[in-house]
Amino acid sequence: MRVSLRGLSARHPAATVASVPALKPVTLDIAVGEQIAVIGPSGAGKTTLLHALACALKPAAGSFTLDGVDPWTLPVSQLQKLRGRLFLGPQTPPLPPRQRVITAVLAGRLPRQSLFASLRSLIYPTGIAEAEAALTRFDLAHKLWDRVDRLSGGERQRVGLARVLLSSASLWLVDEPLSSLDPARSRLAIDTLTAAAREAGATLVTTLHQVDVATRFPRVLGLRDGELHFDLPAAQVTPERLRELYAQHEHELLGAPADGGDTPPGPPQTPAMYCR
Repeated sequence: MRVSLRGLSARHPAATVASVPALKPVTLDIAVGEQIAVIGPSGAGKTTLLHALACALKPAAGSFTLDGVDPWTLPVSQLQKLRGRLFLGPQTPPLPPRQRVITAVLAGRLPRQSLFASLRSLIYPTGIAEAEAALTRFDLAHKLWDRVDRLSGGERQRVGLARVLLSSASLWLVDEPLSSLDPARSRLAIDTLTAAAREAGATLVTTLHQVDVATRFPRVLGLRDGELHFDLPAAQVTPERLRELYAQHEHELLGAPADGGDTPPGPPQTPAMYCR
């Protein structure tokens, strides 16, 4: 999917209408099939950018188009259809605790399924082989029939990533996919995600705190205080540019340890939103 932003600004999903936009006017173009990493200090506007691209946030100013179409000019029915071509993967996947892993993964197919097919799959999952294949790529096939509340935090995050492999989306928007993973599983997850996007011909935009991983992407966007600090090929993202981007946030640049790796999950959090 081709993306074009022109002076787009947006407020954080939890912000009030009167608040200052978390994302200042941004102008950029993303080609079909591109893979882009978005980096920057906490609070830089990275998540807000993803939600705006997913049509989950109406722009506070400016505009953007998806394949040449301004989604906010479409009738509601057509907007919903367009959202079916988008996949928004939040940092904390909204997985019901008592749900089976297979059901959680198969939820990636919902935008292209009829209501009857969706309800039938809740009674007895269809597409078992498809779900197992997706989980295998994230080293989780052995958890296929487990309940979500029996998983560690890192396993839940990988289940959330496996969903995208079953979607028919042409724009993948993935927020902090490695935050709960140890280094080995981080490499597996990002390699699987980028390879699957290439296979599907999908455009991939992901936010990352791991600068060393981000610079393996062909193109890197640096956000700071809601503004686009740089938009560069990875080879041009020098240590000097990174120090400027993370000024006063040196602990993030150095790479704080992952949030516990594949450890038992903490207290329940408010589910993030999928845009369908």
